[in-house]
Amino acid sequence: MKTKAISLVSGGLDSTLATKVVLDQGIEVIAANFISPFCRCDRKPSGCRHEAKFVADELGIPVRIVNVTKDFLEVLKSPKHGYGSHMNPCIDCRILMLKKAREMMKKEGASFLITGEVVGQRPMSQRSQTMRLIEKEAGVAGLVLRPLSAKLLEPTIPEEKGWVDRNKLLDISGRSRKAQFALAENFHIKDYPCPAGGCLLTDPAFSKRVRDLVDHNELNMENVSLLSHGRYFRISAKAKLIVGKNEHDNNLLEASFKEDDIFLSPQESMPGASALGRGLFSQEDILLVCRIVSRYFDVKDALQTVGVQKRGQGKKETIQVLPFSDEETRKYLI
Repeated sequence: MKTKAISLVSGGLDSTLATKVVLDQGIEVIAANFISPFCRCDRKPSGCRHEAKFVADELGIPVRIVNVTKDFLEVLKSPKHGYGSHMNPCIDCRILMLKKAREMMKKEGASFLITGEVVGQRPMSQRSQTMRLIEKEAGVAGLVLRPLSAKLLEPTIPEEKGWVDRNKLLDISGRSRKAQFALAENFHIKDYPCPAGGCLLTDPAFSKRVRDLVDHNELNMENVSLLSHGRYFRISAKAKLIVGKNEHDNNLLEASFKEDDIFLSPQESMPGASALGRGLFSQEDILLVCRIVSRYFDVKDALQTVGVQKRGQGKKETIQVLPFSDEETRKYLI
């Protein structure tokens, strides 16, 4: 019976190559893809596809896709090992992924795990000492094979037991990906979206919005789903506003309009941004958000009429306001 392994496949190049290296040694591999709202390696509407599934299909292996959003949001609120340069809790994230992979390993009858990690590629989570810490806290010490850097690391249990041949593993290190590109060419792997996956939490602007949710105890899936759409404003400790940048944003914000929210829009005859207010708004706050959203109406009149609707409270009311200037608007922008 073949030895079986679970490979953590993001859809990026590194995890694809790591999986291929082990497959070529005759190991049976199952791809594991753990998804959250912060992964940005999958292709979007133009040529949309799920990259991990695409990689698994290309390699001819099964894939298990697991949504870890609920667990990850708890990690994100207060990571034991802190954040990276922005809101990326890389070490705690990796521990969570390996814990989930350990559960899958037991369920599938697999003997070890595979990752596409490269020594020195990421300063927070991909140093030898940190990798050992992550394995230990995830309960998989010695069971994580990193084929791309294996020759630079201590032999793992799969190598010691002879399940894989260490001589056929690699010694790649550092941030340059020239070696990976050359290996991809050798394996005839050409269609990959990004070298090593991607995480929105390393994006400075997006991270500020996440930090705002964490600081105001509002980090949940419903609020996170709005962070990539429109302009984001903090009105008070209990209220925020999202203003659409285009028709797609406007439609999404309207579809997200729920009980206790307010929805703001221009007069029917006038083009311009719509906005979603979420939280507790005083009458003064409502006037303020009207002045913000009217700044983004297409027709620049001295006075603007804003439609304001409260979910479950019937008819839309209209409010006339003077739009804020750019400088006044920026005071509230996250």
